[in-house]
Amino acid sequence: MCEKPVLLEKKDNIATITMNRPQTLNSLQPVLIDELVNALISVQNDDSVKVAVLTGAGRAFCAGGDLTHIETIDNPVLGRDYILKAAKIVSTIVNMEKPVIAMVNGVAAGAGFNIALACDIIFCAKSARFGQSFAKIGLIPDCGGTYFLPRVVGLHKTKELMFTGDLIDADTALKLGIVNQVIDDAELKETTYEFAEKLATGAPIALALTKKALNQSFNLNLEGALELEASLQCNCLQTQDKKEGIKAFKEKRAPVFKGI
Repeated sequence: MCEKPVLLEKKDNIATITMNRPQTLNSLQPVLIDELVNALISVQNDDSVKVAVLTGAGRAFCAGGDLTHIETIDNPVLGRDYILKAAKIVSTIVNMEKPVIAMVNGVAAGAGFNIALACDIIFCAKSARFGQSFAKIGLIPDCGGTYFLPRVVGLHKTKELMFTGDLIDADTALKLGIVNQVIDDAELKETTYEFAEKLATGAPIALALTKKALNQSFNLNLEGALELEASLQCNCLQTQDKKEGIKAFKEKRAPVFKGI
């Protein structure tokens, strides 16, 4: 029996989504794309899940587009369909109301790099490598790369990374602000899940609305941001979690948030 292209495990309010085609470095075959989107939607719709961890099986996070499949694309309609299907991964991650942590266990290249950028937090192994490899095969960046990367590293550094397609190591990714932490390979999983557990005990509504505000921040001027904050804060002020948070603070104990 063939292994499932995407594995989904839910435990202790944390969902783990694993791209599971290690023999192809978890490249974006159509079936993997479909199953990954389905897994992300399942996580979004499960109220018991507070945070998601996205990773890859084997020695890669995701090597990007599946070149064998791309070779078969012989007309613009099929090409557009494939690219927009892959883009659905990114939009689902960004629009998900829950924090998504990319646990980058190896190479993240092409669209794989950009899927990691779509996540809210990126932890990577010391051995991880990142590359905007599109130009090396005559393509342009997709899966939101031209949107996310300039916002992280600036326009000129983005052009360098995308024009050359060169790989950068984990420490360089950290210096550029691409990743949150670089972790020894043997400790990556433990450290990532310690952080995930911390987020899982947070206030779900507040975290969801914070993510919403931050994802819109680059598209707003100051007045727009202040207005959005006021609107979203009004929602938080009506929650039981707000009452619990203040009560716990006064009682000098850890709050128990319920997402209501």
